[in-house]
Amino acid sequence: MWTTEFSARTTAPASAVWSALRDLHSGIPLGPASDRFELHGPFAVGTTVTVTPQGQDAMTSEIVELDPERVYADRTVFGELALTFRHTLAARADGGTDVTHTLEIDGKDAAAVGPELGPQIAGDFPVAMAELLAAAEARQAAAGA
Repeated sequence: MWTTEFSARTTAPASAVWSALRDLHSGIPLGPASDRFELHGPFAVGTTVTVTPQGQDAMTSEIVELDPERVYADRTVFGELALTFRHTLAARADGGTDVTHTLEIDGKDAAAVGPELGPQIAGDFPVAMAELLAAAEARQAAAGA
């Protein structure tokens, strides 16, 4: 297995981050850099999602983990490799949230392929995270207005 992650912190509560994450994975873009998602069923474990990353071909993923306001993960299989994308939300005592976006590459030759493929795939994590957290903060501001 090979893994990488990117973490960030927001003043928005986990509920606002979860709402933005759910919308994104349900097909509502959060900003100009958002990948496109098309949900094929309920927002639930086992549902497939067509994901079209910016400038790339579409691929099919399956939601494999869903714990509202805590964890969302989907998995994409390419031959003998499985790529799991996971968002983990950790509520903080001050009302904000720590968010970690993880990529895990499993399967045959993952340890050899991961160091080359992984950084290419995860290269947009900072931009995607910034859009996610900006959307969550906007939702929080609207809720407080």
